[in-house]
Amino acid sequence: MLAGMARTLVVKATAGADAPERCAQAFTVAATAAAAGVSVSLWLTGESTWFALPGRAQSFELPHSAPLAELLHVILATGTVTACTQCAARRDIDSGDVIPGVRIAGAAVFVEETMAEGAQALVY
Repeated sequence: MLAGMARTLVVKATAGADAPERCAQAFTVAATAAAAGVSVSLWLTGESTWFALPGRAQSFELPHSAPLAELLHVILATGTVTACTQCAARRDIDSGDVIPGVRIAGAAVFVEETMAEGAQALVY
């Protein structure tokens, strides 16, 4: 559908289980874009940072929403998933703790991604 577009979608999830609908929206939009062939970068910040850990996405439930673990799998298969450096540090999460394929990076990388030509950023 959207394959071939030279744009990148950068999605920042700022909510986790504390605001489940907002969290699910971020993951759903990112996974839908990734499945459509769009280059996707999902950033986990604030409470969504917990989903960088193994098993955390599997425990998330929201009625009428696709399972978060499946959405995360789709994004990881074709895009990038990044946990915010400061958010991870505040939760005592380091690079050895996260799901394979998830990186930890900070604001400079986020700014670089969002300011790249053809990038579109969404914050949930």
